[in-house]
Amino acid sequence: MSASAQQQARRQQRVEELCAATLRALTGDPTLHYRGRHVYRGEVRLPQHAPHLRIAPEEDGFTDCRAAADGMALRLLHSDPVVHRSLCPSDPVERLVFELLEQLRVETLAPADMPGITANLDARFLNWSNAFFHSGLTEGRLGMLLYTVAQMCWSRLTAKRLPEEIEDHIEIMRGSLVDELGAPLLGMRRCCGDQRAFAPHALAIAHVVGERVRAEQAESADEDNEQDDQEVVRGFALLLEFDEEGDLDSIAAATTGDSKVFEQAAQHYRVFTTRYDTEVQAGSLVRKALLREYRERLDKAVAAQGVNLSRLARMLTAVLAQPQRDGWLFGEEDGRIDGRRLAQLVSSPTERRLFRRERYKTTADCVVAIMIDCSGSMKTHVERVALVVDLLLRALEMAGARTELLGFTTGAWNGGRPYREWMSRGRPKAPGRLNEVCHMVFKDADRSWRRARADIAALFKADLFREGIDGEAVEWACDRLMARSEARRILIVISDGCPSDSATGLANDAFYLDNHLKAVVARRGGPGGVEILGLGVGLDLSPFYRRCLATDMSQSLDNALFQEIVELIGGRHHR
Repeated sequence: MSASAQQQARRQQRVEELCAATLRALTGDPTLHYRGRHVYRGEVRLPQHAPHLRIAPEEDGFTDCRAAADGMALRLLHSDPVVHRSLCPSDPVERLVFELLEQLRVETLAPADMPGITANLDARFLNWSNAFFHSGLTEGRLGMLLYTVAQMCWSRLTAKRLPEEIEDHIEIMRGSLVDELGAPLLGMRRCCGDQRAFAPHALAIAHVVGERVRAEQAESADEDNEQDDQEVVRGFALLLEFDEEGDLDSIAAATTGDSKVFEQAAQHYRVFTTRYDTEVQAGSLVRKALLREYRERLDKAVAAQGVNLSRLARMLTAVLAQPQRDGWLFGEEDGRIDGRRLAQLVSSPTERRLFRRERYKTTADCVVAIMIDCSGSMKTHVERVALVVDLLLRALEMAGARTELLGFTTGAWNGGRPYREWMSRGRPKAPGRLNEVCHMVFKDADRSWRRARADIAALFKADLFREGIDGEAVEWACDRLMARSEARRILIVISDGCPSDSATGLANDAFYLDNHLKAVVARRGGPGGVEILGLGVGLDLSPFYRRCLATDMSQSLDNALFQEIVELIGGRHHR
């Protein structure tokens, strides 16, 4: 992964922050945000069925993303989802056309006093049209059919002329469709402001397209033309596939999905047994002589980085410290009259220093816990992560914040004793977590960095890294923070992947631990709870954490990286 890939990921994150702000401003819904290139309302992902609102990784420009946000905002404002679902056809092709037409309808309702929205949407549709045209997908008959219908409907609804190149390309297909689509197109144009009145005309167009597609597929099957069948598949791929393929030269987003086992249990997380779970002091797991060697190694690496620690502490103070009352300032020339100095006014009528004012000082009434995913894949990043963590802990302490350093792993690979116990009991279905968790404390909030500096170096012990049960670890860390008296509580989770435990995944399903992590973050990260942040090591953790930062730890650590982390702590990367 190159430095440019990291810069691209950070730029895309900023673009999504701006687009999310646009969404919230246009709709008045404060729960809308982006995660992993998708729009969420709270913890629910909102579908984007219109093909021109799907932004491919290579199209991550601000204009395209802003247009997609504008389109989503108009859909939320002007389309009733209950009515839409009740009218939506069951045939997948007809549904695709119906979804597209509903999106084009709401785009015609852009406010007249916001011409920029209309310009964004028009540019986005034409960009998508050109990309589809130049990709060669219109060479097949079905691809050309869908493309032509999309262009005809957009031109009719917006009352705008298509580019000459597109008009020439669709002329023959458009001529064959005019008789069947003429009346519904006219009806759609007249009913753009009424969703129910618009639907019959949109359904008529969708039905015409569906009939033609079915006829083309039947003809293709009769001719046993394998090449034509492949062309049909290619023609539908861009329109029907909504999950983007990752760019090989960019920071990938964490993959996640829905867990049927978790949903069937009413989102109740199960643990097969807690008998073997442990919470340990990490320093006790390493021999003292080896721990000293690790600390010397870490100190040399920190000294070689040249990070300005004082500057980092000042930046953290700026985002964490809050003014608090700290007594009075006496002998002031303005403020409240100081009764003890009234006699001085009589004896010296010209004396002006008779007032007092409240004195304030900035204090970071805050506790920050940094929790490291000690799964096997993190071993390759441990030295860089240890550097970042050590510098952050020192700077946070200089800023006046309390700090903790925690870690989580498992007691064994592939389940260990809970898994063997489950096997001996006949493998009951949906057993829940099947490994023994190990939660580690490298530094607690009541110990200074200087006293805990040796234990921090225990991160270098390779056999601590096994598998990761993230949801329970976040719950444990939040419980520790909520027991503190500080006004602000922040948890930073550093990870390079999704929750992973092979035994649990095989006995339940692939996304069981993922869904539990998302449920914990949603529940514990609400108002009055803990601010939960994600720091991805070569991975975008936005599917799990609303506030997150993707980093490339293979590159050199510099002040720019720490500036990004400070912005994350301060709320800059709030999606």
